[in-house]
Amino acid sequence: MPERHTAPFVAAGPVISARGLSKVYGELRAVDGIDFDIAPGESFGLLGPNGAGKSTTMRMLGGTLGRTGGELTVAGLDPEQEGPTVRAHLGVVPQQDNLDDELSVRDNLYIYGRYFGLPRGYLKDKIPQLLEFAQLTDKAKSKVDDLSGGMKRRLTIARSLINEPSVLLLDEPTTGLDPQARHTLWDKLFRLKEVGVTLVVTTHFMDEAEQLCDRLIVVDHGRIKAEGSPRGLIAEHSTREVVEVRFGADRNAELAPRIRDLAERIEVLPDRLLLYSDHGETVLEALAARDLHPVTSLVRRSSLEDVFLRLTGRSLVD
Repeated sequence: MPERHTAPFVAAGPVISARGLSKVYGELRAVDGIDFDIAPGESFGLLGPNGAGKSTTMRMLGGTLGRTGGELTVAGLDPEQEGPTVRAHLGVVPQQDNLDDELSVRDNLYIYGRYFGLPRGYLKDKIPQLLEFAQLTDKAKSKVDDLSGGMKRRLTIARSLINEPSVLLLDEPTTGLDPQARHTLWDKLFRLKEVGVTLVVTTHFMDEAEQLCDRLIVVDHGRIKAEGSPRGLIAEHSTREVVEVRFGADRNAELAPRIRDLAERIEVLPDRLLLYSDHGETVLEALAARDLHPVTSLVRRSSLEDVFLRLTGRSLVD
């Protein structure tokens, strides 16, 4: 992890606090009166389908978008009124890498640092640290256009750390990356959290939220549907296990009423049935006792994805 040269941006209470936060575009309530607090050093997640209001909320946190109503503070300051002061202590990782492809890796960091008004002497020491942190030391002179997707994402995160932020906003940080690149980025984010950086993450990957987030909110149509730790949300909204069975596309819906008593909840999907129970193997034994033999069966632990789909639905959102 790069060495810090500045004091952390410390808040007496929550580092971020929102009360009745809203953003309205005409008749669209993109963010509809949400409340949340984020503690210093916490890894906080915003989950939701496309159009749920996650990116809008992130832009308001960063002071690049004004709110329609409610209250919002970052370390006690209003980002709308004290934008430059707040942004000096924020790092932002946008959905899309907005790097300069024609410049070298090192020059991308240097120019971004100068944009912040950081001294040349500071950048001379800081850039090698960031390159090492991002595992890009051997790519310092390479053009960004020659990097892989994972390397570009690591460079974008390194760039967001140039001003030693105390709060890092990450909007879908691993979208489009392969599993190896995702796990490498997770490691980098864990290291930041270990030194006290507050992480605010939006993601579509439920396993990512379970890995990274101490606490999260599930947002849909601009409103908070649930809040808590990943483990707490699973315990509250699902069962310990889920049994997935396939009897065939034509038989799944037909058989569902006959086995509804075997689980706390049953969900009929086009290709399979989901039976929610704390005792998955017992459900399979009961199916066999009724001479019902699925084509395929699987017992797995309940996940945050089960919670997410129950709260926000399974229909596609454009």
